[in-house]
Parts: sequence; structure tokens; C-alpha cells
Amino acid sequence: MKKVIRIVVMVSGGGSNLEAILEAQETGRLPGAEVVLVISSNADAYALERAQNHGIETAVIERKAFAGDEAFQAAILEQLFKARADVVCLAGYLKKVGPGIIRRFRGRILNIHPALLPKYGGAGMYGHYVHEAVLAAGEKESGCSIHIVDEDFDHGPILAQVKVPVLPTDSPDTLAARILEQEHALYPKALREFCEKLTVSGVQS
Repeated sequence: MKKVIRIVVMVSGGGSNLEAILEAQETGRLPGAEVVLVISSNADAYALERAQNHGIETAVIERKAFAGDEAFQAAILEQLFKARADVVCLAGYLKKVGPGIIRRFRGRILNIHPALLPKYGGAGMYGHYVHEAVLAAGEKESGCSIHIVDEDFDHGPILAQVKVPVLPTDSPDTLAARILEQEHALYPKALREFCEKLTVSGVQS
């Protein structure tokens, strides 16, 4: 019997990309894979409600609850082990993933970023900060990227990208909205392709 790939999604905010992944799962567009846990760095994240609406187990692990970063990262790793995670998806997760987690899940942590990496990535480049920087630079196109997470912000190998034109009339809000629409299509597709390759090469938990 083929092993189901167990996915843990990590979030901090609204969770619209989480919603896109869960809808893909429920409509058969993520065959052989299942979201088994959603971890949030923010107890007030609407993503938690989205997860619960889909019957997905949730865990809140906030940095402020721990004396140091090492304990915070250890608590996340404990939840990943408990969930028997095969793949970790960052979906608007705003905390840096610690080196211990990256070592344990090397090559199996995915992130989505609202720009065409390697442009407009790195520390502090998230959400509207990205779109403001793109507009300030006079870029003619932007988009979104799915990449493998390594020890540096927004740095690992790129798996997929979609380009979105920047319009002369764009504000950060209008550009963000058009890119977000593409994110919702790209993340489930890239995740499916990643899981298919992982199945062929053999899942290691």
C-alpha cells in the first residue's frame, strides 16, 4: 500500500494559501497527500479557523511563550515529529525556521513568496513591503515563487514561478490582489508536483 505523504502547513495570518491547499486536497488535486496539521505562530490567525472548518488539527506555538528561540524551535519540531510530517509548507509564516528544523526536513520545506525571487526577498521582505518595493523600483513585472527553504530567508532552490504584469495604475493593494490570485493556483500545483516526485524517490520520515 502506497504511503500517504503527510503535510504540515505553517501559518501566521489569514491563511488564504492554506485554504487553496485544503480545497485542492478536497477536490482530488493533491492525490496521495494529506494535510494533517496546521501550526500557527499567532493565536489570533484566521488561518486557524480555516483549518478547523476543514476538520484539520491545529497547534499554536507563539515565540513569546518561550524564554529563547531554541525552545521555540524545539516545540515546533516536536509537533512536526508528533504529526509524522513528510513535507512542511510555509503559507504566510512570518517566523524564521530554525536550523534544527531545516536539517531534519532538508529539501522538504516549501515556501511561497509574493515576488519573482531572487528579487525582493530576504529579511523584512514580506506582504506589502514586497509590493511597495516592486512599485518603488518601477518594475514592469512581478509575480510569485515557490521555493525550497534553506537557512537564509527566501533563498533556496526555486520550484515554480508565475509572472504578473505591473500596471501603471497599480497600488500595493491592487498588485497584491492579482499576485495572490496566482499564488492560490500555483501553490497547490507545485505541491502536487513536489509530492509526486517525493513518492517516486521514496518518502523518508
